[in-house]
Parts: sequence; structure tokens; C-alpha cells
Amino acid sequence: MPPRRRAVASATPAPLRDLPAGPAPAPAVPLDDVDKQILVLLSKDSRRSQRALARELGMSAPAVGERIARLERLGVIRGYSVCVDWNAAGFPMTVYLTITAVQGYQQKELIEKLSLIPELEGLDVVTGAIDLLARLRVRDHLHLRHLLMERIWQIEGVQRTETSLSIMEIEPKNLVAELLSDSPAEEDA
Repeated sequence: MPPRRRAVASATPAPLRDLPAGPAPAPAVPLDDVDKQILVLLSKDSRRSQRALARELGMSAPAVGERIARLERLGVIRGYSVCVDWNAAGFPMTVYLTITAVQGYQQKELIEKLSLIPELEGLDVVTGAIDLLARLRVRDHLHLRHLLMERIWQIEGVQRTETSLSIMEIEPKNLVAELLSDSPAEEDA
């Protein structure tokens, strides 16, 4: 599908002005080995009970509960989620959409309008030749065509888009376990 184009004076990305204030970067919270172990175990199964965690860690359930409450209070644990099989849910296609805003357009408004699209799984403001990177979930090519032509391309402020279809999703690694486990790479740094 050809990218959508609108006449503009310049092909440079729109300036990052009036963007919604994202969460301020939180200062790093000091985590000891027990905190890290709790995070790794919960990342593998967030439904695991405090009693089961306590058995695995050799601690009491109340002590584990206090640790988890502290990690929640400090914002290290921001919530618990479900891993959805999007194929089974009827949305097997993952689409990445790069979006360039019209020069001088208020990106805050563009982001707000894009955020109203139910199929939008994620939206990032990025550096480089484009302004935004969207991740969408759609049923099929017809659904994608409708979404592009009837919704996204109709949004004021969208100058250009490029669509990339994911042809295969690699099972995501457990980033919590990768980054918080003691590893030789960490010791070499």
C-alpha cells in the first residue's frame, strides 16, 4: 500500500512540542537479591501465591508480602497482566506503522487522536526521520485497509505513513529474568 502523502513545505519531522507529559523517569530503586528473585519469579507467573513464593525463597509468606507491597509502593511493580494469544482472540496480524506528522502540527493532538483507535497496541514518540511508531492488532488485510483509509489517514496532522506487517513473532524473552539475574555479562561490565 503506498504511503499517504500531503503537501508540506518541508520533509523534516514535526518538532516535539506540546507533547503530553509522560511519566517522569523514576530514580532507580536499590534492589537486593531477594527483591530481584521475587521480580523474576513473578515475571514467570504473576498469579503465584505469596505462600508459594515464600517456599521457593525460603522465607515466610508475610515477609514476601511485605517485599511485594514495598516494590509496588516504590513503583517497581506497576501492575499484573495477562498474556493474550492474539491469534486465538481473532487478531492474528501485527502491524507496525511509522507516522510522520505535518511540519508544525501539534503532536499532542495527533497522539490523542491516535490513542482513540482501539486496535492501537502501542505508540512511541521516536527519534529519526519519523515522529511516531505505532503497533496495531488487526484481523486481516481488509481490517487493516479500513483502519488506514477510514481512520488513520483521516486524522489531521498525519503527513505520511509506512506500514510493515509482522510475518512471524518471536517468543519474547523474559527481560526481567535476563536483566535482574546474576550473570557473567553483568560482572564483566
